[in-house]
Amino acid sequence: MMTANYKLYGRPNSGSLAVQVALEECGAPYERIWVGAEAADVAQYRAVNPTGKVPALMLPDGTIMFESAAMLIHLAQAYPKSQLAPPAGTTQHALFLQWMVYLSANVYESALRMYYSARYSLRGDADAGAIRGQATADFCANLALISGRLGPYVLGAQYSIADVYLYMLASWHPDGKKGLHGRLPALAAHAARVGARPAVAKADADHAL
Repeated sequence: MMTANYKLYGRPNSGSLAVQVALEECGAPYERIWVGAEAADVAQYRAVNPTGKVPALMLPDGTIMFESAAMLIHLAQAYPKSQLAPPAGTTQHALFLQWMVYLSANVYESALRMYYSARYSLRGDADAGAIRGQATADFCANLALISGRLGPYVLGAQYSIADVYLYMLASWHPDGKKGLHGRLPALAAHAARVGARPAVAKADADHAL
């Protein structure tokens, strides 16, 4: 098992939350580094992650990863005793990969369109309202699909890091958790169950600063 420190670059209430939870669940030593949102901070951060986006994860050998879903899958495989993913090659692992990609390609993508709507049109702010409305509808529909398959976790009875990814993404609903959970009670129960885990509570507290 790797023993050197990881470095996790992120911001409060960003995609770094799920990665921090994974590190906590694995018992991996890490340093959490907040990245400023000002232009100068982002420009400096590009030396670490050329996309300028958070999170980024420096592995113990100095390699830099970006894309939060990839980090979560990597950590689950690097620390198999943590049981954050089913064994590779099994049907359950195939479903794990399916939901990780679904969450990244659909839920995360629609969240980006909700919060950065003007970026998705050459007309900028002129189209932002319509883009935001469609993105919010897509976000809710994507969450409703996975909510209907919880049992009680994403993979049924087995907790995995996909549950933390879902927990984090669902928390980004623009009207807050209360309205979303009222419409999707299975998702509300899932959030309560996942949020009670010590690793999640620790990351939540750090991100609430």
